[in-house]
Order: sequence, then C-alpha cells, then structure tokens
Amino acid sequence: MTNDIRYDGRVAIVTGAGGGLGKAYALFFANRGASVVVNDLGVSATGDGSSSKAADIVVDEIQKLGGKAVANYNSVEDGDKIVDTAMKAFGRVDIIINNAGILRDKSFARITDSDWDLIKSRLTTEQGFFQ
Repeated sequence: MTNDIRYDGRVAIVTGAGGGLGKAYALFFANRGASVVVNDLGVSATGDGSSSKAADIVVDEIQKLGGKAVANYNSVEDGDKIVDTAMKAFGRVDIIINNAGILRDKSFARITDSDWDLIKSRLTTEQGFFQ
C-alpha cells in the first residue's frame, strides 16, 4: 500500500509548466492521477519569443506515461482562456498552480531599471499591484 496522496478524477491547471518547477508540478499531479492543463507561452527565460514546443513536450511526456494532459499557450493575463481549456477538455477545475513568471537572474543590486519596469508592468496587469 502506498502513502501517496492521489488526485484521480481531479483536474489541475499548471501555468509555466513547460519547464523547471512548473513541469515538475505537472508531472507530479499527472503521476498521481490528475488530468493536467499544461500552460506555457514558450518564451525564453527572459520573456522573449513564443513557441508551443515546451508545453507540447510536457503533454507528450504525461501521455506516454499513461496520464491525461492538454496544452494551453495563453498568457496568464488571459486566465479565462486557460480555464476554458480545462473545462472543454475535462469539464472541471480543481487545482490551480500559478507558477508562470519571468526570470530576472540578477542580484538585487544589479537589476536594471528596465527589468524593474517589466516586472512592475506584469504585476500591474496580472496581479493588480501598483494601481
């Protein structure tokens, strides 16, 4: 008998799930029975570009392991579209892991004004801060 918590019949949305911690969260929930919406814009770590490849790779990995997953490529700014993907594919949403973010891999003293401006604009738009 296993002591793992199971999520059979549950649906998880994981933003930023194309790599790193987001991918780990998506695989974790899928491994324990959840159906997963793998959301990722496919941008670089600095927020540039876009591609469906990152999300598609994670979906393929989950499906090859016998799990259920669909990809979504919307920005978290369009959260309703991400939820809509879950509803269309699985009919419900039980778990949301909001993992998406922009990496600014610099020490606090070295971060540039333009980096701060980008972070501020994202927080203003996505989280309602600075309004």
